[in-house]
Amino acid sequence: MERLDSIMQTEIYDGKALADLVTLEFLAQVLGSVVAAALILIVGFLVAGWAKRRVVAISDNHTRLDATLFHFLGNLVRYAILGFAVLFVLNTFGVKTTSIVAAIGAAGLAIGLAMQGALSNVAAGVMIILFRPFKLGDFIDVDGEMGTVKEITLNNTVVASLSNVKVIIPNAEVWGNTISNYSEYPTRRAEWSFGVGYGANLALAERTIHDTIMADERSMTTPEPFIQVNNLNDSSVDFLVRVWVSSADYFQYQADMKRKVKEALDAAGVDIPFPTRTLVQPRNSQDEDLDAA
Repeated sequence: MERLDSIMQTEIYDGKALADLVTLEFLAQVLGSVVAAALILIVGFLVAGWAKRRVVAISDNHTRLDATLFHFLGNLVRYAILGFAVLFVLNTFGVKTTSIVAAIGAAGLAIGLAMQGALSNVAAGVMIILFRPFKLGDFIDVDGEMGTVKEITLNNTVVASLSNVKVIIPNAEVWGNTISNYSEYPTRRAEWSFGVGYGANLALAERTIHDTIMADERSMTTPEPFIQVNNLNDSSVDFLVRVWVSSADYFQYQADMKRKVKEALDAAGVDIPFPTRTLVQPRNSQDEDLDAA
């Protein structure tokens, strides 16, 4: 009996003994704290979800704004509100949140030192989202990886390659390398080099190339196309051709024009040379004796 009394008088919570905690008054206080904490969490989740939707809706209502950036900002707002809700819950139970914040800061520093590589990806992801060197749907080339951007997260960028293969690139490698964004500008300049023979009629060749390319509706007349003799090779006279085209048509257009110009030059009778080599074999004394005989 004395042992039980000793246990009941042991201090276990906030200067109170076990005997003080089993009273109806204390149980009602704890129940009230639990109900208050539950209400705070419910309200916190509702407000956090509403705030995120409102931030995301800003980009949905204005097509000129980047949706990726506002999804990121929406998540930041949501987690910030949930963090404050958790602090309020802890306060309802009498927990001193200042010490918890300090402990979280120290733990965050230790985790940051242990996860420098992962955090560098997160930092690069924030830079990508804020400065937007590319957006969803853009066709880019990063460190030799070329494809269409499908997803941008804090850790990595997901690209669909030309063969429709999913390529995941860590954001630190994306931000730390040269980024070529082929979708940023509405137009691009296609460029070819067409070679004709030295005996070809250059005026006819130039006119044939010009008429063939400009007959395609994808070719732009402004800026004007550039078609001039650019190089005298060992076996050909080379025309440098530059024409502006819509970025969406660039790749197929460039391939189509190579074939069309080749066929047009053939039809016009313009010689398209290919490298040739003449071998001269020195004559020896035995060959000369045979010729004399």
